[in-house]
Amino acid sequence: MFDRLKGNREVKDLFRRMLTKGRVANALIFIGEEGVGKKAFAVELAAALNCRARTPSGEACNECSACERIMRWPTEEKVDKQIVWSAHPDVGLIQPAGRHIVAEQARELAREANSAPYEGLVRFFIIDEADKLNDTAAGALLKTLEEMPTTTHIALITDRPAALLPTVVSRCQQVRFAPIPTEELAAAIADEKGVGMHEARTIAEIARGSWGRAMRLDWERERAHAQRALAIIEAAAARDRARLLRLAEELSDATRKEEFEPTLDWLPRCLRAIFGCCSVRLKRALSTATCRRVWSNSRNKYLPLAQRGGSRRSKRCAAALMSTSTAASRQMRCCSPWPRVDRTINDASRHL
Repeated sequence: MFDRLKGNREVKDLFRRMLTKGRVANALIFIGEEGVGKKAFAVELAAALNCRARTPSGEACNECSACERIMRWPTEEKVDKQIVWSAHPDVGLIQPAGRHIVAEQARELAREANSAPYEGLVRFFIIDEADKLNDTAAGALLKTLEEMPTTTHIALITDRPAALLPTVVSRCQQVRFAPIPTEELAAAIADEKGVGMHEARTIAEIARGSWGRAMRLDWERERAHAQRALAIIEAAAARDRARLLRLAEELSDATRKEEFEPTLDWLPRCLRAIFGCCSVRLKRALSTATCRRVWSNSRNKYLPLAQRGGSRRSKRCAAALMSTSTAASRQMRCCSPWPRVDRTINDASRHL
C-alpha cells in the first residue's frame, strides 16, 4: 500500500485515482530529487498493477504471492545483467552499466517489453537514472515507447529531466515528487536510527527532504563540518584574520576539497543555532533567507576557487569569509548588538 511510503501524499492520491479508474499510463517519468522515494513508488505501482487482490482504493494488498515476489530483489548493489529481475518474472529494473545505460540494455528492454506477461497482469520495467541513457540507448527506448503494447508499463526515474531527449519526455506522463517534509522525515529518522528528535531534525535538514540521503549520512562527519563552521564564525566575529587564513588554507587544500561545500552548508545552520540562544528579535532577523543571502556569495564565487587550492586563493577565501561576516554583522546590528560569541558558541554546539 502507498501509505507505507514516506511523503508525497499528492502522488499517492494520483496513483490511487489512476488505479481505480484503470488509467495508468503505459509510459511514466518520475521526476524529483535523489532519495525522495521514486523507485519505491515505482515498485509499489508495479505491485498494484499485478496484484489480484487489490484494496478498494486500487492499491496492492502486499500479502499475496505476486506482491511479495515483486518486493524481493537481488541483494547485490550492482548486478551484471542487462535487466535485473525481481522474484516476479514480469517486473524488471534497468540501471546504468558503469557511467551509462547502453544500447544493449535498451534493445533487451525492447524485446522484453513486446512479450506478453508470463504470469502477471502486466509487465512493468523501471529505468533507474534514466538521464544516463546514451544517445543510441535513448533512440532505442524512443522506438519502444512508440510501439509499446498495452500490457507493458515503463517508468523512467530521474532527478535531471533536462538530460533526457525531449521526444522521450513528451511520450511519458510526468509525475513530480517533492522532498519529504522535515518533520515527517525527522520522525521517520528517529524511528529508524533510534536517535532523539532534535538530532533527527538536524539530520532531516541536512538531507533536504531525501530519505536516501538521510540514511547514508555520516553523522560524525557532519558534526566535524559543524565544528569547523563554528570555528570560522568564531574567528570572523573576533576579526582574527590569521585564524581565518589558516581555516581557509585547510579548506582549500586539494586533499580536503570535498569538505568545503558541506562546511559552507553548515554556516547558516550554525548562525541560527548561535543566535537562537540570544534574543527572539535577533533570531527573527537571522531567517533562513537572510543566512542564504549572506553566505551565497562565498559559496558561489569561492567554492570553485578553493577547490583549485593555492595560497593566494586561500587568502581570497579568507577575505570572502571576513566580508560576509561583516555583512552578517551589519544585518544583525539593526536589531540588536553583536552577541558575545565566546559565550554562546558552546551553548549552540550542544544543539547541533
